[in-house]
Amino acid sequence: MGIHFQDIKSQFQLDPAVTYLNHGSFGACPLQIFENYQYWQKLLEQQPVKFMTETGPAQIEISKKALADFITCDKDDLVFTPNPTYAINIIAKSLKLNPGDEILSTDQEYGAMDKTWNYYCKHSGAIYKRFHISLPVSNHDEFADKLLSQVTSQTKVIFISHITSPTALIFPVEKICQKAREMGIITIVDGAHAPGHIPVDITKMNPDVYTGACHKWMLTPKGSSFLYVKRTLQSTIDPLVISWGYDSDHPGKSQFLDYHTQQGTRDYSAFLTIPAAIEFRQKFNWNEVSMQCRKLVKQSLPIFSELLGSPPLSPTNDEWLGQMFSLRIHTKDSVLLKSKLLDNFNIEVPVMSYHGNNYIRISIQGYNDQSDLDNLVSAIEKLTVSGDLTVGDHKDHYIV
Repeated sequence: MGIHFQDIKSQFQLDPAVTYLNHGSFGACPLQIFENYQYWQKLLEQQPVKFMTETGPAQIEISKKALADFITCDKDDLVFTPNPTYAINIIAKSLKLNPGDEILSTDQEYGAMDKTWNYYCKHSGAIYKRFHISLPVSNHDEFADKLLSQVTSQTKVIFISHITSPTALIFPVEKICQKAREMGIITIVDGAHAPGHIPVDITKMNPDVYTGACHKWMLTPKGSSFLYVKRTLQSTIDPLVISWGYDSDHPGKSQFLDYHTQQGTRDYSAFLTIPAAIEFRQKFNWNEVSMQCRKLVKQSLPIFSELLGSPPLSPTNDEWLGQMFSLRIHTKDSVLLKSKLLDNFNIEVPVMSYHGNNYIRISIQGYNDQSDLDNLVSAIEKLTVSGDLTVGDHKDHYIV
């Protein structure tokens, strides 16, 4: 017997007065997983020394094994980080970039990542080369070929999102990693939106570096992410924080694990909820939930495209889209529009300005149903009448 929508919605702690279409930004943690989070926090406070020296480290290994099985890699190639930005800072600081080295990327990357690469390139003399992606995109093979055509003799790294933040597009990272490997180029994948959203198989993808968030689509509490580094590179990766793991008195399995695990006192309870999150997903048959969400994406995108007068950014298929989609939205002030949607209509949905255009990104998670999308349609119609929005031209094959 299938799981009913209301059964899933009742598991979440979201304000029922708000139409929440922004799972992509920070996720949402079900009560069952959140209670597991509080269990670990209470255990820490009951016996802090034992937890920090015995219980916690043992549970970290269990949590890493559960995560490694979920994303298909060896747990000893993983360390936990609070977020993917932290993870990429570790990598960017460790790369030993030289003047003229190129970091090849796209102009669809998350803003904090752009800032990270700009910072380290500025201090090293390297070049952060952002390849312009013309929208709409067509197919994965063409996309990968166009990106790889930008490789030069100076290209040291390819940095790319698995799923983009502003445009919600799934990129062909497996093919890009394969081709880059043949060319001797390091691949770094920002998978913040991927784990729990689409299948992630690190072994098959074979990147040099992969970072992902567990607190988005895997449903864990905030501050739970990971960094994977291929074993052949691990000895080159320095910690952001020098602590007990450096020249450790009690060395573990590898310098990589010591450097990035033993980092002083911190509450890592969020990391320990990963087994509970995976159990929750299994209990509610989350693969089926995700499939229904993707079906709703495919049904809704043409409706919003027509409503906004904005062509889709990609073909409406599983190659490019998961549980969220973005469309260009014609408004003079994206910040004001987002505020009006929340303040006047109780709808939480991101409206962002990117490369001179404004986009609305709609996430669909298991707690969403057609009524949530109907609420947004109604709000957009009213804002169009009031002049806060204008309808675009379907013939406008725009380039971002």
